[in-house]
Amino acid sequence: MAAIRPQKIRQEKLADIAAREALLDRAYGPSRFTKSSQSLRQDRLPASGLSFVAADDGEIVGTVRLWNVRDGAGNDALLLGPLAVAPEHRSNGLGGRLMKHAIAAARMRGHGAILLVGDAPYYERFGFSAAQTGSLAMPGAYEQHRLLGLELRADALAGAQGVISATGRFVSKPDLHEQVAASPRAVKSPTSRAA
Repeated sequence: MAAIRPQKIRQEKLADIAAREALLDRAYGPSRFTKSSQSLRQDRLPASGLSFVAADDGEIVGTVRLWNVRDGAGNDALLLGPLAVAPEHRSNGLGGRLMKHAIAAARMRGHGAILLVGDAPYYERFGFSAAQTGSLAMPGAYEQHRLLGLELRADALAGAQGVISATGRFVSKPDLHEQVAASPRAVKSPTSRAA
């Protein structure tokens, strides 16, 4: 059996996006785009400073992100996900290390609570439970018992209720006209006729 090399957990970079997306495709397949959590991430940027990857000799083998959300009563929180680890790196604690890193970073940045949709037996070890999420709802289809929360600050989920909505910054999409104008193949309209 080959020795497992330690993976470095670091802030996600722009150059990591394609590898992260490929990892998520391998881990979850096309069904990842149909999850209720995805509707809260769609066209949004992750919470500032809270996107992490695990790299093994330059290859992205793990990822976790947190997103800004708010409950129906106006209480801010973070939504964790997706958490993914490459199949060949599972069962060596990398998922747990990513979780602990993300939770610690969110706490250091002063966030009050983290929500996620996942399996309680896995996430309970990090302090997540459904104890304070019973009055919360995700948009779209989900299983209520899988909506879990973790308070980073005392009573941060007290009174949490209503449908969770996204509050993160929108992804800016470059203006199509600017892209066309900047393209080397752009055809410019003639302003006068040649004689």
